[in-house]
Amino acid sequence: MTHSIEFLFDFGSPNAWFVHRAIPATEAAAGVRFSYTPVLLGGIFKAIGNQSPMQSYGHIQAKRDYDMLEMRRFMDRHAITGFRMNPHFPVNTLLAMRGAIAAEALGCAPAYIEAIFAAMWEQGLKMDDPEVWAGALASAGLDAAALGAMAQDPEIKARLVANTDAAVARGVFGIPTFFLGDEMWFGKDRLRDVVEAAIGA
Repeated sequence: MTHSIEFLFDFGSPNAWFVHRAIPATEAAAGVRFSYTPVLLGGIFKAIGNQSPMQSYGHIQAKRDYDMLEMRRFMDRHAITGFRMNPHFPVNTLLAMRGAIAAEALGCAPAYIEAIFAAMWEQGLKMDDPEVWAGALASAGLDAAALGAMAQDPEIKARLVANTDAAVARGVFGIPTFFLGDEMWFGKDRLRDVVEAAIGA
């Protein structure tokens, strides 16, 4: 039996990139499956009055240093390479996240998600620039024009709002977040915990 874990993500979170990179090997090793749910992190923050870690404790050098240590530990644990802090961070991800909903509708979500995560956290591109966004998709062999048009569809916009509102209603306050049924785990460092719960370890 394959256990399904829901992964709520926003491309603007570097920790979501870490999870995305760890998922293939995790699925293969543990016999679990992850389903990706696009949400707008900015919308979650606005709804509950939260703010990004950089805003909350960016002035605390020791906390920033520890976060970098945890990033290195996670990459070592999961044999992840290629991370590059985006020089344009923070990036407005509204277009990218609407695009993720559009990609679901067009049947190319896995390729789209891979292309945008790579552009954000490996290539360091300014993904809130529509031309840069379209260029990244074209480079990945995706139909940027079709995705761009679909991303502007009112129904697609409404789906992203609905996903985000549903996340808030479920108690989500940040990204990455995982759900196993109705039970929630937050943060990349909870990946191992949710997988263990899924397989009954």
